[in-house]
Amino acid sequence: MKHLFTTITVLLLSCASFAQNNNAFKAGEKLTFSAAYNMSGILTDIAEVKMETSAVNTSGTTLYRLKCSATTYSNFDSFFKIRDLYESYVNPKTVAPYLYQRDISEGGYYKFVKYKYSYKTNTVSSLIRKKSKNFASGFWDRNNTIKIKPGTRDIVSTLYKLRTLDIHKAPVGASDTFTVLFDNKEVKCSFKLLGKETINTAIGRKECYKIAINVTNNNVLKGSNANIIWLTADENKIPVYAKFKIAVGSGELKIKSATGLKN
Repeated sequence: MKHLFTTITVLLLSCASFAQNNNAFKAGEKLTFSAAYNMSGILTDIAEVKMETSAVNTSGTTLYRLKCSATTYSNFDSFFKIRDLYESYVNPKTVAPYLYQRDISEGGYYKFVKYKYSYKTNTVSSLIRKKSKNFASGFWDRNNTIKIKPGTRDIVSTLYKLRTLDIHKAPVGASDTFTVLFDNKEVKCSFKLLGKETINTAIGRKECYKIAINVTNNNVLKGSNANIIWLTADENKIPVYAKFKIAVGSGELKIKSATGLKN
């Protein structure tokens, strides 16, 4: 169960070749999900996941804060306590990230990551902080400057960028690959559009794009076509259901509520 929210977030990622400006979400949107994990053959709800968008005014412009968080339900805290926060500050139209932060606490494991983007040099200034018994402060910091490929994003801004793309223009069976910076490494992710499917959800019966996801050079997700996400086949393209398979088991993500939608 370690890095559960990382697994869920990676599962939500995919990409397409039809770029456009953001017409899918706005400040004030809030999506809430239940995350279930297969425990002794039974899918059990163990955590709540939230995706929230807000506007942040800076000295020169307005950015969107894309906040994704995961919290185990109180009855599971004593078993495996999760308090995870992922956030990206992005251009509201292009969803290009300027700052990314990841603060995770899972069953006693802690890590903090910060990325600052420089598009003039195609670099990221990275800070990674972990707990360590070998340092008096209890933490060690590692600072790096990382060269990235054009179009490389963090995990959160990629997730939201997906929702701005013209998926309806892609034929069934189409696949593509994109790059996400994760733990200072560029990870290749690919998706395959399996088609459309109408499913029942907590926010109604929805026609959805059904997308299979694969991650290379990373052991987060396992299996072929075992990790699938359903996005509503409308202008909002919100994730309403996902299932995933990892080395130590499987699980699913189900939407509970959606408010503040743009369309």
